[in-house]
Amino acid sequence: MSKIAFVFPGQGSQKVGMGQDVAAEYQEAKAVYTAADAKLGYSITDVIENGPMELLTKSENAQPALVSTSVAILKALETYGVQADFVAGHSLGEYSALVAGGFLSAEDAIYLVHRRGKLMEAAVPNGQGAMAAVLGLDRETLGAITDSVTTEGDDVQLANLNCPGQIVISGTVAGVEKAGERAKDAGAKRVLPLAVSGPFHSKLMVPAAEQFQAELDKVTFQDGTIPVVNNVDAKATTDKNAIPEKLVQQIYSPVLWEDIVTNLVAEGVDTFVEIGSGKVLSGLIKKINRDVTILAAGDVASVKEVAEQLKEAAKQ
Repeated sequence: MSKIAFVFPGQGSQKVGMGQDVAAEYQEAKAVYTAADAKLGYSITDVIENGPMELLTKSENAQPALVSTSVAILKALETYGVQADFVAGHSLGEYSALVAGGFLSAEDAIYLVHRRGKLMEAAVPNGQGAMAAVLGLDRETLGAITDSVTTEGDDVQLANLNCPGQIVISGTVAGVEKAGERAKDAGAKRVLPLAVSGPFHSKLMVPAAEQFQAELDKVTFQDGTIPVVNNVDAKATTDKNAIPEKLVQQIYSPVLWEDIVTNLVAEGVDTFVEIGSGKVLSGLIKKINRDVTILAAGDVASVKEVAEQLKEAAKQ
């Protein structure tokens, strides 16, 4: 029996105008943006529509903009009666997954990520943190390097375990630079500094995580109707009580994306549908497992195409 996972992208996938053609065609999608604007007290829709990119890329805007867009496209897709067996998201995308899984209302998810973006932005003074993608090194070797650099006094850790041979490290500027140099010495093909505003998914984010706990206490979680596979442990759950703690930990813990995809395949998932802006996750999933079907819904044409393909597959 074929199983489907809906997966949702994280920060970095934003682009000006994303989701707006879907909102124009589907009332259900438009309603998500309208509700987001009301909840935030300013028009995130205007920021998405008109930019500029610098404004959209600020974490406090990028995060609610991406969740709004993913959920809007999800709502359009749901009008065709398609359903997932599992949901998951990369970092920020986990909030879109929680909405899709029935754990959280769209408005509460959008409120939370707006606050999350502000707290993450403020946690480390600008210019003191960094992230870099390390290509061509395994996690054990790179983990040993980051541990040794941290022990020497410059904090750095594994942040995103994206796919075989692509791991993002995060920490202080000095820590990331040292770990990057040692990674090259250990055989990494390339080390690419990332244009980010802070050292996300590192221990430097603990102050933001502690403050975020108070925000989580303001919203109501329900038991999920679809299991979500969490970033911090790559395990599936429908238990509402497990979610808030995982969301706090997620801010300073590595995103176990490779493990999430591997575990979903082990659960029988053979079709992944990336819902939202861009196709970053589709590329990563392809590198993790070449045998699965990967679809992406990001605009009106692809929403209709994905709905057709899923309905066709359900008949077989």
